[in-house]
Amino acid sequence: MAWYCHYLSDFNGTPFNWTVITLFGFELLYIIFQASKGQLSHFNISTPTYSLLYSLMGLIAVVVTLYIAYIGLLFFTQSFPNLPSYYVWSIRLGIFIFVIFSFEGGLMGARMNHSVGAINDNSNWWILGWSKIVGDLRVSHFIGMHALQVLPLLSFYIFKNTKATIVISLLYGLLATSTLVQALKGKPIISQKKVKELE
Repeated sequence: MAWYCHYLSDFNGTPFNWTVITLFGFELLYIIFQASKGQLSHFNISTPTYSLLYSLMGLIAVVVTLYIAYIGLLFFTQSFPNLPSYYVWSIRLGIFIFVIFSFEGGLMGARMNHSVGAINDNSNWWILGWSKIVGDLRVSHFIGMHALQVLPLLSFYIFKNTKATIVISLLYGLLATSTLVQALKGKPIISQKKVKELE
């Protein structure tokens, strides 16, 4: 976001910087603190304090996502004569997909569970920890949020074409959506049979 924000005219990045540093800094410290005690940070409502802190984590994610959505809106309303149109569209669509799938994290929070078909399964699909046996909502969350980096990089260095950028962005969004639908059906990203073949 720091890279993208410097393209915006008359945009003061200082409030955004401190919002992200302060809020995510607090969240990161809480996650580290809980991990050091062998305690869950996410989905932990075992005490009133943990419940409050977990709720604050959700609120932090919402505030930062809304701020990024506002910046995305600026990319749609401002003109960028010094930038290739395909690159501008990749930033616009990357932020748009990011915002949608950032809010998808709220689905996990509402369910108090990132798995569909089990309770927070972590059967450790490779290094990512995604479930091998049931649906995992973290997959679409991960894919969708990284549109923020993937689409501008692909557009700027590989496709260099506005139509191609829009098509790839739509396909990327469909990929993230399909993994969400698959997870909600209780199916892992790769079937057990394929996992065993890969192993």
